[in-house]
Amino acid sequence: MTNDTIGVDISKDHLDAHRMSDSASRRFANDSVGHRAFIGWLGQPDARIVYEPTGPYHRAFEQRLAEAGLALVKVNPRQARRFAEATGTLAKTDRLDAAMLARMAALLDLEARPARSPVLNDLKDMHMAREALVKNRTAARNRAKNLTLAILKRHNGEQLRRIERQIAAIEKEIMALIKTYPDLARRFAILVTIPGVSAITAFALLIDMPELGTLQSGQAASLAGLAPVARQSGNWTGRAFIRGGRANVRQALYMPALVAMRFNPDLKAKYNQLKAAGKASKLAITAIMRKLIVLANALLRDRRKWTASLT
Repeated sequence: MTNDTIGVDISKDHLDAHRMSDSASRRFANDSVGHRAFIGWLGQPDARIVYEPTGPYHRAFEQRLAEAGLALVKVNPRQARRFAEATGTLAKTDRLDAAMLARMAALLDLEARPARSPVLNDLKDMHMAREALVKNRTAARNRAKNLTLAILKRHNGEQLRRIERQIAAIEKEIMALIKTYPDLARRFAILVTIPGVSAITAFALLIDMPELGTLQSGQAASLAGLAPVARQSGNWTGRAFIRGGRANVRQALYMPALVAMRFNPDLKAKYNQLKAAGKASKLAITAIMRKLIVLANALLRDRRKWTASLT
């Protein structure tokens, strides 16, 4: 167990830290010198550090703390803000945010998780760049339907071809990087054996849900935002629904679920069973997505590839 909790508000230039045990606060530079000074200030090697992700600004700090073997808790900014509002903290400054984060982690006993490795950070950047290019490609294809001038058609066609080349180059680089690391290559090889899971879907699962293979089945579904949330009060019971979790993972699983419920006999039978019971198509597809993430977690945990008997 950790003996202290440290809240850190991270900005481009500074780290504002608050130590829960003695309410001490201090500001550090968000650079290598500041990171070393922060570690020296902690006072306890088993302290739990809680912070919000801030794009590129938290990565070097996070990596330095991970190398020092410290327990890290990265919280969703929306959840942190809701906690602040629930406790009546309406003012918002860097120093107050650091204190609020420390209090949140201490009261809720938030669990520390391993930091994302540098290679996963690189893969995440490339995957996000690919998604941006896919959106640009979709926009260009939609424009092509309405263009009438020859010059605009030509320019749009050139743009589409350039985007296609860029997407292919990024996918090739992602695959090359995965093959460089035996553990990632092994996990990728397992995921693509699941019917409906393409290389692109496997990329998304490896990058956006690196915990797969270390979770309980219920945890995997919940982390992906695919576990139904119960709604009940007194004698009233509402319809359960999914919420929260990692939207990128759900988006990545949608098309594989459509493919799996057509070509995987067991999942097809499950889908038909739900439809026959009067369930809406969207709910039935969500159930297939949930089974896919639970299956992926189980296969990675057991280090074995998919076979028909494992669905």
